[in-house]
Amino acid sequence: MTVFQPDREFALGRARPRTPDAHDPSTVDGTLIDDPGVRAPLVLGNRDFRSVTATICGWIEDKTPKWWFPAFFIAANVAGLGTVMILYLIITGVGVWGLQIPVAWSWDITNFVWWVGIGHAGTLISAILCLFKQKWRTSINRFAEAMTIFAVICAGTFPGIHVGRVWMAWMLFPIPNYNWIWPNFRSPLLWDVFAVGTYFTISLLFWYMGMIPDLATMRDRATARIDEKVTFGPLWAPHPLPGFIKRLTITLPANRIAAYFYGILAMGWRMSSRHWWNYEKAYILLAGMSTPLVLSVHSVVSFDFAVSILPGWHTTIFPPYFVAGAIFSGFAMVLTLLIPARALYPGMKDFVTARTIENMCKIITVTGSMVGFAYMMEFFIAWYGANPNEKEAFLIRAFGPYWWAYWIMVTCNVVSPQVFWFKWARTSIPFIFLISIVVNIGMWFERYVILTTLSHDFLTSSWGYFSPTWVDIFTFVGSLGIFTTLFLLFMRFLPMLAISEVKNVMPQADPHHPMYHGHGHGNGHQNGGH
Repeated sequence: MTVFQPDREFALGRARPRTPDAHDPSTVDGTLIDDPGVRAPLVLGNRDFRSVTATICGWIEDKTPKWWFPAFFIAANVAGLGTVMILYLIITGVGVWGLQIPVAWSWDITNFVWWVGIGHAGTLISAILCLFKQKWRTSINRFAEAMTIFAVICAGTFPGIHVGRVWMAWMLFPIPNYNWIWPNFRSPLLWDVFAVGTYFTISLLFWYMGMIPDLATMRDRATARIDEKVTFGPLWAPHPLPGFIKRLTITLPANRIAAYFYGILAMGWRMSSRHWWNYEKAYILLAGMSTPLVLSVHSVVSFDFAVSILPGWHTTIFPPYFVAGAIFSGFAMVLTLLIPARALYPGMKDFVTARTIENMCKIITVTGSMVGFAYMMEFFIAWYGANPNEKEAFLIRAFGPYWWAYWIMVTCNVVSPQVFWFKWARTSIPFIFLISIVVNIGMWFERYVILTTLSHDFLTSSWGYFSPTWVDIFTFVGSLGIFTTLFLLFMRFLPMLAISEVKNVMPQADPHHPMYHGHGHGNGHQNGGH
């Protein structure tokens, strides 16, 4: 049995002898069932394999939604603003940031750690939940994996530009110099290069390899319509097109372009048994390789602070504390992206059920409680260690000049997730969306509060107050635009859900199910899968 083999009891219908009422407010869409003897369905709408393929592929093949162009235009312009800020920084120097002595790091490292943390949910959902055979992950893993890739891209820009002399950023890499030693190998910033580089490579392979069967499906569907022409022109153009407006339109063989585009990305996938056998083996191996990365990557990122001797940083709680916070913020960002898409794309609510969102809320509650416990332990260790410098650092953090940032962090990260103990909070989709945004804000402030520790070091004569400049602010806003632009392109041109994995958790995927009509691999591409 492989990780993709459906639960036979569920497939035969023995696990849910009765169908819950989809209109019952206590079960929302029929999936929030408290009876442990009744297993909630993972796919709603009485769908077969053909409708699953048609719905998910239709989000790409159908006409571009009207909201997409304005959203992409705004995101692309914000991304351009960030690019301009980076160029301005390179031309002028890091003096345009609010850097000072002793605050030699500021928003750049804050944003780096925040973006890396956001990317953690993708690896967790894809790898760890896959190893634990949590089938509810199949409707969100592609979303989370894409978010991981784009978040790490945004994170990777900050270490390169914060070094001051950007043209010397190559020294971050282990390139032997003329003495044949690796420069700055004892620096945790170099460890970040190894950790984040490995994380990005494995995550990219995991994301891309998981899409290959779906890319082949897109290729075959585009090939079936390869001779159809598509007219592109002004959105406001009436029909038939008059004079000068008609000259603004063009007719392109869009399906032929799509067939070649998806065909190249599909790498010759033919849905054969050998292909599926190799795919499943490689998938589980990558999942096993990715799992340690969830613990190692953000632990290494925390070493940027923990290996120093600065009070408030030199603590062993940072690695587990950072890992819990990364998962916490990553799941919140998945909800921030998933909930609007679920409302905007027709049929997505059949795959991303209320049970799936509730499970994510539970994980946010657990990891938020872990973060809150870490906050308390920091103060306990500062008191128990009897180090006056350590004690003073945490008192200043909570009651000093940055008290407002600290208590925003505590409110957003510790208090707000606790509302998910109540069922009404876990079943209100708009409220969950609001809390996910609050958590993202709180996790950014957590990184910011850690960095403000620099403002009070051992020498009182060098104490200062960090204030960001407009370049700091717009560079961060620009990174949000880059992330959103990449994500909108993903939503428009690539399958947002894993078609083959969604089909594998459906009852029809089991060969013993009366609705099974496949002949070959039980991945669900039969029975009109294309």
